[in-house]
Amino acid sequence: MRDAELAGGTSSAILRAVAGGAATDRAALARRLGLAPSTVTVKVGELIAAGVLVEAGAASATGGRPARVLRLTPDGGCILAAELGRHHARIALLDMSGSLVSSSDLALDVAAGPEPVLADLVAAWTDLRGAIPAEAVRAVGVALPGPVSSRSGAVDSPAAMPGWHRFGVGAHLSAELGLPAVVENDANAMALGECTALGAAEAAPDDDADEAAPPAGAPANLLFVKAGSSVGCGLVLDGRLYRGATALAGDLAHVVVGSTGDAPCNCGNRGCLDTVVGGSYILADLRSRGIDAREPRDIARLVGDGDAVATTRVRAAGRLLGQTLSAVVNFVNPDAVVLGGLISTLEPFVAAVRSQLYENCHPLATRDLRIAQSVAGADAGVLGVGQLALRQALTAL
Repeated sequence: MRDAELAGGTSSAILRAVAGGAATDRAALARRLGLAPSTVTVKVGELIAAGVLVEAGAASATGGRPARVLRLTPDGGCILAAELGRHHARIALLDMSGSLVSSSDLALDVAAGPEPVLADLVAAWTDLRGAIPAEAVRAVGVALPGPVSSRSGAVDSPAAMPGWHRFGVGAHLSAELGLPAVVENDANAMALGECTALGAAEAAPDDDADEAAPPAGAPANLLFVKAGSSVGCGLVLDGRLYRGATALAGDLAHVVVGSTGDAPCNCGNRGCLDTVVGGSYILADLRSRGIDAREPRDIARLVGDGDAVATTRVRAAGRLLGQTLSAVVNFVNPDAVVLGGLISTLEPFVAAVRSQLYENCHPLATRDLRIAQSVAGADAGVLGVGQLALRQALTAL
């Protein structure tokens, strides 16, 4: 899996640059991506032979032989992706540059177990691709809300997914669809998807830009914090997704924080960060105070309406998350901290996180630190796992 990510990364970068118009011939690709011309020639040849790229016409030239212009083949294929939450899924269709073509939401309950949930997912994908033939799909990718082994494609000891423990999601989908299937943790996928979205500026042609320079919008070191029903964190370090020894890197939800008290967590421990910051726990707390709050959108509604109890509760969650993140920011020293998930759309929460990072981190750690809400929004997960599926597909060309 990791070898495929590295091997497919070069081809996917070429496809993104061509699709966005940033570089449309071999020489420009070599300059833009910092690759050897021989590497670009080999990769472009593979992509043309696979029917993903095509040469059409010639670019204008100031002298010598005009360069052949590269374009994505309109019917070169597509990728299907999904990000599953506890009670919903975001499904998407992406082209072979990793760009989003269409997406939609699907209601489901992961507690129903893997086989019925995946059957519903496959049916939803079939509806989403519409008239696109099944043979045009090159690979599929699924992001799941639990620890995922990137080698086996199985979830390991998920806290709120009964029946999913060590179920071979990747193998099941691959056998069902006859396609390469990639499975990833949702926060990891969101981190990679956010990097893809932030790097979209790279694809915009700029006559004054230095083509050899790294894209200004794509941070090499990024922490993506998901604050939704539960809390998660994905790390991109030196431009690559970092998973750790057992794929548990970034698991902030179950960091024990003394100020939370001893509230029981669904992991079996007490006093975990998730029991204060996780949306499902915020909802339970609000209901215990006599407030009608049944789903995460109710938290957003209450805060938007200026409800004092909900706003205070959300601000407290943001402060605690910011305090916990401070140690991570000091240790990792990222370029950017990006906040995603429904709770992160609430300004009192974001302001509290930001204030704690500036207050508790070393000044050098925050001097150039970008702290912002997600650019990719609800599509971060499908963009990220779609990118991983694309890389897997490209290694099979």
